[in-house]
Amino acid sequence: MKTVYKWKSEFAEAAQNYISLKQQTGMKFETQERYLRHFDTFYYSNGFEGSTLTKEIVNDFIYDPNERPGTHYNKEVLMRDFAMYLADRGYHAYIVEVKTKLPRCKFVPKILTDDETRRIFTTIDNYPHAHNSYRNAVDPVMFRFLYSTGVRISEALNLVLKDVNIESGIATIRAAKNMKDRLIPMADSLSKRIIPFMKGFHRYSDDRMWLFPGCHNGTMGQMDKSTAYNHFRDYLLMADIPHTDVGPRIHSFRHGFAVKCLKKWVLAGNELTVMLPYLSAYMGHSDFRATQYYLRLTSDLYPDIVRRVEAEFGYVIPEGGIIYD
Repeated sequence: MKTVYKWKSEFAEAAQNYISLKQQTGMKFETQERYLRHFDTFYYSNGFEGSTLTKEIVNDFIYDPNERPGTHYNKEVLMRDFAMYLADRGYHAYIVEVKTKLPRCKFVPKILTDDETRRIFTTIDNYPHAHNSYRNAVDPVMFRFLYSTGVRISEALNLVLKDVNIESGIATIRAAKNMKDRLIPMADSLSKRIIPFMKGFHRYSDDRMWLFPGCHNGTMGQMDKSTAYNHFRDYLLMADIPHTDVGPRIHSFRHGFAVKCLKKWVLAGNELTVMLPYLSAYMGHSDFRATQYYLRLTSDLYPDIVRRVEAEFGYVIPEGGIIYD
């Protein structure tokens, strides 16, 4: 039986209200709740009294020398937001600066070339008939959906039929990685694939059936990510596309989508500072660090393009590797 935590500090009520407010917006807020419980215990155990959140108290809680920088960063973000919540409600609260620098990711993913993309889809479309499997019907549509929309594989596999509006050409990604819903417009070419797939393959399915199902003992069920990855590796092998430590992986479709968007915008003369927030929201990123990663990746892949706009947009493109999602 799960033990119910007993709040005990002067901030107990405010913390619980703050957690409830965040959860009502659709956020899981589980990790943040755990940190706030730690803060509640820290505040109470150290004999602090009153409801003033001072700089000394906040820093002592955040910067535990036995914890990693990643934990310090998470605490900075949480305590900054919690302090702003408290200040809005009349508390005296020190608002901490988020200053911890996280290690940058040096990984450079494999982006499929146009020729490799054509070869892999030709392989998918011509894959031999698979018994006791829906892959011949599902995979040509699913992998085109990933390629055309840039969504995560988990987001695609979580789609049910009612999430796709074939009239408007809009797919709804619900409660994704950052617990946010978002709308994904589908290109006409993708809609032309989705509509007959839904009306044909799914003609007897109700609207709660998985859009891209797997076969489980002869019945439809949610496809596992491992199944999708195994299929993808089959197609790479048959298309004679080498698989190395950097891929290609299914996520390469997502990387490629973002890079192509940026390349298109640069060539069209669009202002990247204006366009980046749109890309960030579309991709479902929690902040701009993940989106900025694609700026660096675009500059690495297309140096001639970036040089053309370096004078105007150079400050936008971050140095070094960036944590990506």
